[in-house]
Amino acid sequence: MIYLTTMKKKLFIISNRLPLTIEQNEQDIQLRQSSGGLVSAISAFLKKSSPDTFSEQIWAGFPDCNYDIWQRARGAIQSTRDYTYLPVFIEEELYQRYYQGFSNSLIWPLFHYFPSFAEYNDDYYNAYIRVNELFAEAVSQQVNNGDMVWIQDYHLLPLAAMLRRYHPTISIGFFLHIPFPSYELFRLMPKPWQHQLLKGMAAADLIGFHTIDYAADFLACIANVLKIEHDGQFFRFEERLVKADAFPIGIDFDQFHEAAGSEEVSRIRQQYIALKGPQKMIFSVDRLDYTKGLHNRLKGYHRFLTQHPEYIGKVMFVLVVIPSRDEIDKYSENKRIIDEYIGNLNGSLGDISWLPVRYHYNHLPFEELVGLYTACDLALITPLRDGMNLVAKEYVASQNDGKGVLILSEMAGAARELTDALLINPNDTKEMADAIKTGIEMSESEQRDRMAAMQKVVKKYNINAWANDFFATLGEVIKQQGSLETKFLDNFSSVGLLDAYARSSRRLLLLDYDGTLIPFSKEPSEAIPDPILLQTLKDLSADKRNHIYIISGRDSESLEKWLGHLEVGLIAEHGAKIKNIGRGWQNEAFRADEDWMAKIRPLMELQSDKCVRSFIEEKEFSLAWHYRNAELVHGGLMAKELFNRLLNATANLPVNVLAGNKVIEVRPNGIDKGSAVTKLISEQSYDFILCLGDDKTDEDMFKILASVDVAYTIKVGQDASFAKYNIQSPHVVRTFLQTIVDYPELPPTAVKFMR
Repeated sequence: MIYLTTMKKKLFIISNRLPLTIEQNEQDIQLRQSSGGLVSAISAFLKKSSPDTFSEQIWAGFPDCNYDIWQRARGAIQSTRDYTYLPVFIEEELYQRYYQGFSNSLIWPLFHYFPSFAEYNDDYYNAYIRVNELFAEAVSQQVNNGDMVWIQDYHLLPLAAMLRRYHPTISIGFFLHIPFPSYELFRLMPKPWQHQLLKGMAAADLIGFHTIDYAADFLACIANVLKIEHDGQFFRFEERLVKADAFPIGIDFDQFHEAAGSEEVSRIRQQYIALKGPQKMIFSVDRLDYTKGLHNRLKGYHRFLTQHPEYIGKVMFVLVVIPSRDEIDKYSENKRIIDEYIGNLNGSLGDISWLPVRYHYNHLPFEELVGLYTACDLALITPLRDGMNLVAKEYVASQNDGKGVLILSEMAGAARELTDALLINPNDTKEMADAIKTGIEMSESEQRDRMAAMQKVVKKYNINAWANDFFATLGEVIKQQGSLETKFLDNFSSVGLLDAYARSSRRLLLLDYDGTLIPFSKEPSEAIPDPILLQTLKDLSADKRNHIYIISGRDSESLEKWLGHLEVGLIAEHGAKIKNIGRGWQNEAFRADEDWMAKIRPLMELQSDKCVRSFIEEKEFSLAWHYRNAELVHGGLMAKELFNRLLNATANLPVNVLAGNKVIEVRPNGIDKGSAVTKLISEQSYDFILCLGDDKTDEDMFKILASVDVAYTIKVGQDASFAKYNIQSPHVVRTFLQTIVDYPELPPTAVKFMR
């Protein structure tokens, strides 16, 4: 089921072009449905979805005509449309620089692993940004908060961020229909371009890819470029929870499966069966594109014929190439190479009675396409790189007799699902030639077994399942955003907290140190409290109703040196040592095994050698490996590796391993800030408790105090937390503490003392 609230909303689908083509001749204007996997997929989904799902379905895109022609065609559009169309009019020259320029002369080749084909042109980039702004302006005039926006593909990578400026609370899904490159390729773009594209994508609530590999590459890029960490498939961007996930796009299985049995397709199929006679037919259909590997495909077929001359005259290769982007040099050059190769191949191996390749350069009607799918013995689909490749799925769905062989490039996204195809490396012509022979000679029983398995996959995760899965996940993410929303301490909540403080008579203030009272420093020894902080703590402790504890992961020596002269309690190493107010230090932990540090120190030292700018901090009761100064992605990977190694190494030791804020720490069992707080509140009664912290280690305190009515817990930073509130930074914490110092006295109220 699609995730929906009780109130119906509008759905905006935004793509580069509208799903129709307007053709004008001297007499009239004609309309036809645009071709392409995106249009077919979304149209099929919307036709099968419930009419009550959305109050209106609006498709926004470039109409590929000017305003006057659009106005002339409006009557025909009104009578045929499946959607409300929102045309985005763009001046022709600007559109070409955006589309042929940046979109298809930079993003397309770079994202498909053809970096040498990429053109880095400032004018193209500026046009790309400007066109995305035009899309944002057009859509923002009709979208309302609560509506759902579904942005499609690489032409509109920055759009989500632009729409957020107009409508911050709309739900936005983005789906990329092409591969996403590795960081090593993505970083070839100028840095400002990298930032704008990634921030644009990250402004969506859900970012969809065809495979989990593409999602992982995207997450690696935001970590390296934007310095944003991710937790699994989730990350936080501009105070929102965002998810990157895989949704392998499907097709309308029933459309192809049922069409294969129609009269028209049967008639066309019989024509092709008669044409091939006793020969085996190999079939390929692809757009003209260098990513499709057409040249390599022909070379693989050529090698098959030369290695197995006994098949000369006994096979035929029907190659259909659909025109695409002929005006781009790389495409016209690719066509010339294909034309020449086919001419040479037919001339060298063919004769008057037999041609190795039958070549068709044009669009195919749907019925003829399905007729070829069902007439051929083997489909050869070998792109060098492809986001998904729906042709492979269409071929599988069309085989209603259960026969047929699919040879598929392992570089296509579809290869992750269609594992019963003959998977090959499209750059290995020998492997391709061997696969052709295997496919032609495959028994019918094996064909049926493989085809049945693939059809089960394609039928189950069809176009409806794909779209429903995407919308359901988008709904789940939005729901999680609400439940994990950071609750920043606003003016109203601040007044309530301050009033409770002013009316109380016995208060406990629990204050973390690093990241809470002071910002993090590159070196632990540099985090010295400044005079203003010391004066604020002194003023707070001067009120005898206040019991203040600095509760930190720091060692006792540092805390004593910096804060020991104040009338405050000190808790060191997360509770391993405690200095109560006006007393000396007491140990709360013991080294049951004096050698445990010696056993794990070498592991940390090895990791420090491998991770530049990481370092080890040795305390009295614990060892900590810090990586806050290391490169973000490398440091994170090293931390995960060390964490797992330490878990194994300490399995039989009386210690536990903790992953904190850019630190991995090993400390004695039973020691954490939550235990320290439990001890404090069991020994004294309080009618007001304030607890501030920024780290994962502070969550132990927040959990303990969550059920305490008189407790106010505050997380420093924007991360979701067990704390009741969030506050932006140590600077704001210190301002807030000074506000507490200066807050006027109020008459006490009857408050139940907590013990």
